[in-house]
Amino acid sequence: MNVHTEPLVILLVEDNPDHTELIIRALSDHQIPNRIIHVSDGEAALDYLWRRAQFADPATSPQPHVILLDLQLPRLNGLEVLQAIKSSEMRHIPVVVVTTSRAERDVSTAYRHYANSYLVKPVDFQQFTRMLHDLGDYWLGWNWPLRERLSPPMP
Repeated sequence: MNVHTEPLVILLVEDNPDHTELIIRALSDHQIPNRIIHVSDGEAALDYLWRRAQFADPATSPQPHVILLDLQLPRLNGLEVLQAIKSSEMRHIPVVVVTTSRAERDVSTAYRHYANSYLVKPVDFQQFTRMLHDLGDYWLGWNWPLRERLSPPMP
């Protein structure tokens, strides 16, 4: 696995404090340097991506390399956030849905709005931890586009 010299920026959009802590802890345990930015609602996620309000400074709010997105969020739900991202100049950023929803409607809607992956959070703590470890291996280590700084695709 490639070890990055610059931290990969991960935008974590999750409102459950227990899930947030577990995800941050699991991703921090990887040998791949990463910086996790956490927001707890859909509006804050879009504020971060569009550098609005407290996220206006690009030095403290860098563009993420990958977004981990829950679906059940306050203010704007995850599907609305996904649709906004994938219909914008930010569409090149991989979005991994990490949610408790197994509903076929949510899965199909997420993929219809170009989610890069859809993961259901296991109820079992060890399975959840293993899933996060595997997610980190794939998205932070093996996935080729994240090996270099992502930039918008050339027209």
